[in-house]
Amino acid sequence: MSNKNYQITLGIFFVLGMMIFGIIVRNAILKSKEFERSVTVKGLSEREYPADIVLWPIQFTEASNKLETLYNSIDKSKNIIKKFLIDSGIKESEITLSSPAITDKSAQSYGGSKVAGFRYTSTQTVTVYSKRVGPVRELMSSLSELGKKGIVFSGVNYQEKTEYIFTKLNEIKPEMIEEATKKAREVAQRFATDSQSKLGKIKRATQGQFSIKPRDKNNPHIKKVRVVSTVEYYLSD
Repeated sequence: MSNKNYQITLGIFFVLGMMIFGIIVRNAILKSKEFERSVTVKGLSEREYPADIVLWPIQFTEASNKLETLYNSIDKSKNIIKKFLIDSGIKESEITLSSPAITDKSAQSYGGSKVAGFRYTSTQTVTVYSKRVGPVRELMSSLSELGKKGIVFSGVNYQEKTEYIFTKLNEIKPEMIEEATKKAREVAQRFATDSQSKLGKIKRATQGQFSIKPRDKNNPHIKKVRVVSTVEYYLSD
């Protein structure tokens, strides 16, 4: 082959090589841009579960002008409440007693002319901590029986501080996370279909905090458990 022909052939291969290289680079750029396209969606998992622990404080008051009489009244009322609970099926191990909080009203008069009806008043709390939520809730409606026996409860709404606790979150976490992720993918798939795209793999995902709240103010013993997962998916044509 002459030197001239050799140079022509070499030139042709060089041009072809540059064309092929250009196609490869172009495809690589297009492929890269495909992976730049993504959609971010949220998936919600929300369920209701009954509380498995109840914390029920029963707060009562006593008053007297003599400390000795006051303490005797406290012991009498405390024993009446405790007997009522045990007779109603509450275990003694589920009952705890706080120390009485005693107030001397004469020490708080600050020279005022108004005379208190009783010098000493006390507040004490008998607390029921139980895993038997249903029976305890039924018993709450029977507190009027204690009122008939002379027990004076603190405040008007003495059940306001009752707490209901749900402790089985770790048991339901995996299933709820899976459900939230599945719902996020369903939303992303609809978006991809509407935009005439194909849904790809997960680019990144974050799991929100679990929240546990009463279902409503009238049913605090029913807990609404909620979690939101945020997932970003790749999109391609």
